[in-house]
Amino acid sequence: MGLVGELLLLPLAPARGTLWVLRQVVAEAERQYYDPAAVRAELGRLEERLTAGEIDEDTFDRLEDELLERLRHEPAREF
Repeated sequence: MGLVGELLLLPLAPARGTLWVLRQVVAEAERQYYDPAAVRAELGRLEERLTAGEIDEDTFDRLEDELLERLRHEPAREF
């Protein structure tokens, strides 16, 4: 894009910058959400809650399935 194009898009620079920041925040949040170490730690806490009697077996199974699904998730790659 040439100089004229950049000048025409200059008023949109704050919106473009905000969009870039939002994309970075979402990417980091997804990275942390699907991080295998974090998911395994949550699985451990979930088992502790079951052992302590804080949750029943059905709740444990449902939450465990959700966490295991997060482990199987393959993040989309941006090129």
